[in-house]
Amino acid sequence: MLAMNRLFFLAVGLTLWFGAGVIGAAPADPPRIGFLTPLPESGPDREGFRQGLRELGYVEGKNINVEWRRADTIQQAQALADGLINAKVDVIVASGTPAADAAMRATATIPVVFANIGDPVASGFAASLARPGRNGTGVSIDSTELQPKRVELLHQLAPRARRITYLVNSSNPIAAKVFKEAETAARTLGVRLQTLDARNGRELDIVLQTLEKNPPEAVLVGGDLMYLANKGKVAAAVRKTRIPAIFPFDAFHEDGALMSFGPSLREAGRLAAVYVDKILKGAKPPELPIQQISRFELIIDLRLARELGIEVLRELLARADRIIK
Repeated sequence: MLAMNRLFFLAVGLTLWFGAGVIGAAPADPPRIGFLTPLPESGPDREGFRQGLRELGYVEGKNINVEWRRADTIQQAQALADGLINAKVDVIVASGTPAADAAMRATATIPVVFANIGDPVASGFAASLARPGRNGTGVSIDSTELQPKRVELLHQLAPRARRITYLVNSSNPIAAKVFKEAETAARTLGVRLQTLDARNGRELDIVLQTLEKNPPEAVLVGGDLMYLANKGKVAAAVRKTRIPAIFPFDAFHEDGALMSFGPSLREAGRLAAVYVDKILKGAKPPELPIQQISRFELIIDLRLARELGIEVLRELLARADRIIK
């Protein structure tokens, strides 16, 4: 009987010992996500990504960590992407084509989630939208179709304009293809498209000074996120010219944009969080189809049009998804 009691207490003791070891064991480190973007802390891509994480049950700093990195130039993006690799992140979220290009150059093994890029196939990031085939997948915005549409809308806003100035960032890997599509659309309408190129903040200041000194007949602001990152001074400079202009994203209206046509970058960021969640749960990027944003909004600020003395035709107003009055 005594021997049985000893065996019983020994069994209980071992159970408590191993149980305490399990309970006291350090929890697994939460996954670490690198987020590479040219936009500031308040950028819609970041806000959307945070929203998406919350909806999926992630709490930053508790069950997931995010390493936020902002790159103003292509060179900075590459250096920061390399740094995220060295930091041993589990996934890199790349906002914009330059960030995606830097991330895909930095690694062929760590998953890369595109938050909003132009054409991943043309850029060489994926074999196809349905089966990317490489370590990158996520959300795409087809800029090659959007810019011709913006040219058409701008022509409708300024039908007498025969010279449109297009603000571009030639360092964007997809810039040449997008320009070609926009130029073809302009030529069809009998309009000449000329570019002002800015690849960084210093060059942007020069471009905006040129724009103010020699105003064209209309302005098309390119969809590169470098312009959105500097949206305040871009919108102010264009407004000073008092000429018709179209912007690529709704966020420009916060700073006084006349008209915009484009997707919601906040929604793109939210969808990127869904891809991150799937990958953390075992999905493989080469097999995850790339999703194309298909909903775009035309927004017109009628108050600003009246202030600038620009007439907006009824036909154009009828096409608007939202009118600021």
